[in-house]
Amino acid sequence: MADSTQSSVISSSHGLPDASAGQGSPSAGKDAKLSLDFSYLDDLLSPEVRDLIYWRDLKKSGTVFAVSLLLLLSLAAFSIVSVVSYLLLALLSVTITFRVYKSVVQAVQKSDEGHPFKAYMEKNVTLSQESFRQQVDTALSHCNCILKQLMRLFLVEDLVDSLKLAVVMWLLTYVGAIFNGITLLIIADILIFSVPVFYEKYKAQIDHYVGMVREHIKCAVSKVQAKVPGVAKRKAE
Repeated sequence: MADSTQSSVISSSHGLPDASAGQGSPSAGKDAKLSLDFSYLDDLLSPEVRDLIYWRDLKKSGTVFAVSLLLLLSLAAFSIVSVVSYLLLALLSVTITFRVYKSVVQAVQKSDEGHPFKAYMEKNVTLSQESFRQQVDTALSHCNCILKQLMRLFLVEDLVDSLKLAVVMWLLTYVGAIFNGITLLIIADILIFSVPVFYEKYKAQIDHYVGMVREHIKCAVSKVQAKVPGVAKRKAE
């Protein structure tokens, strides 16, 4: 309710048509296309992951964000072998220390509580064949879709789309000259935990300006398509 009210205020203040005023009108469909929507993530991410990146639980999201960022920063400073070795060594140090401590406490108190990690050891952590096959089928479906799109782009099925990819790759050469892979992963980690929640908070304002940018891009692409031989004819067909 708050988002729709805020969107109506912004639309009226900038002279834009209100999408809630007529759902069947062409302007309503046009506004819907101009919105920056993250709803497609619902199909790609599990509910637990969505709760993490949207900070539904501050403690859990903060812990995961801090650990992942610390791990990436460690990889930026040290080799992956050293980082993994230190992490496993730290984990072993904690579990061994706790195991010895509980053994001493049980010996002093003459209690018979058993192994302190017995509850975790009895948990079933095996991966079922059905679950494994389902994950493989999902991954295979995404891979096939990606391969199909790559073939379409690199074999120039649509000249404009291939030119867009060429521009993106050209820009990435400059990005690669400035940042290495770990730095990009650190930036991606920060964006994953900041962009979705920021967009959720300021959805109406962002959708308005993104719509303006997309309109300008759409006009520019239309002009390019009109001047490229063969493209305009295929679009008309």
